[in-house]
Amino acid sequence: MNRHQSDVSTWMTTPVITIRAHESLFNAYNLMFENDVRRLPVVDSQDYLVGMLTMSDILQTVPFAPNDEEEAEPSRLLIKLQTVENIMSCDPITITAEESVQEAAERMLEYKVSGLPVIEGENVIGIITESDIFRLVVESWTKNGMKTMGHSVA
Repeated sequence: MNRHQSDVSTWMTTPVITIRAHESLFNAYNLMFENDVRRLPVVDSQDYLVGMLTMSDILQTVPFAPNDEEEAEPSRLLIKLQTVENIMSCDPITITAEESVQEAAERMLEYKVSGLPVIEGENVIGIITESDIFRLVVESWTKNGMKTMGHSVA
């Protein structure tokens, strides 16, 4: 079986939106919402990768009750008091820009994560997610003439 050889650099999202560990979950949530992303690499003052924060991490930590103002109030306070470093995943699984997209996909499957920070040295230079890989699949199917509706690819 052939391995897919496209480099991560071709498909990763850049520039990547990051956050610092001391920031509040409120700021992280707003940053994700405003930029329509579900994960943020966490960096230190030298922009070195120190962790990863996902929307799921926030939602599991801070209950949201948007239809009940009385219940939502403690949640708003909690999200402002909690910091990113309290719930981020430390030592996230990473990949380099020179590695293949297939290696990225295999790593995501192995570690059950939906995105990988792309690093150069200790700095984050991009992010590759399931959506980026789906984009590659769709493009390759289209190039191979498999765009026909109802065509099954098993």
